Amino acid sequence: MTYNPFHKFSWKLAHGRSLELGPRGVLMAIVNVTPDSFSDGGRFIDATAAVAQGIRCLTEGALILDIGGESTRPDAAPVSADEEQARILPVISALARETDALISADTYRASTARLAVEAGAHIVNDVHGLQREPDIAKVAAETGAGLCIMHTGRDREKRADVIEDQFVFLERSLEIAAEAGVARDRIVLDPGFGFAKDTDENLELMARFQELHRFELPFLIGTSRKRFVGAVSGREATDRDVATAATSALLRVAGASIFRVHNVANSKDALAIADAMLNAKAG
Repeated sequence: MTYNPFHKFSWKLAHGRSLELGPRGVLMAIVNVTPDSFSDGGRFIDATAAVAQGIRCLTEGALILDIGGESTRPDAAPVSADEEQARILPVISALARETDALISADTYRASTARLAVEAGAHIVNDVHGLQREPDIAKVAAETGAGLCIMHTGRDREKRADVIEDQFVFLERSLEIAAEAGVARDRIVLDPGFGFAKDTDENLELMARFQELHRFELPFLIGTSRKRFVGAVSGREATDRDVATAATSALLRVAGASIFRVHNVANSKDALAIADAMLNAKAG
């Protein structure tokens, strides 16, 4: 049977939770507890402000809150594990107490991932695709956390073809996950828009996105306010939400499942149109 990205997929998560993917697009809200993220750095560095932002995103339609404590922009200063944990763990704990949201920890560190799940997170979102700290896969296997595995072109030699490079990198990541004992129904992939990819590469990745369904796994998309969106739209980072929503709708029609965004309301409307069209097409 040919893989259909719109069929139901029950994504198994930590703490006995799960999330149905496939029939409708799902929104993951970005909550950066950082002073230097590229479009909202410093806005939510205070835990109280970060929690309030998370709750605001839930009211706008997000099902997942992605909490990050270290900026991933190319020139960002690294932070220690202790600093990262001091930023995100109080926010995760508070959101787990005060809401029923699904919570994602945006980290590549195994130690932070373990503490985040203990604090109430359901998902681990690794922008290094398990290849910087492979022990993070063991944490996911042992805690039952859902795992987002992202492709990146940073700090390595890329293949010339954007889709071939996706398969070379992500197949290795999936091997690491399998060796650690992570079940396939706990994995979502992310093609890593903007991570060591220029505008042309990002647009080609969008145009050829359906080729990635050969993985037979759901995909998370992170185009929000990225530089290539600005290059096409001519907008500065904080004014790219309409263009971001357009990418969400286009990639939803191409079969993406989860959309990691700064502006939940805009992408919610875009996904509603995309899902309505897909339902009409399906009859």
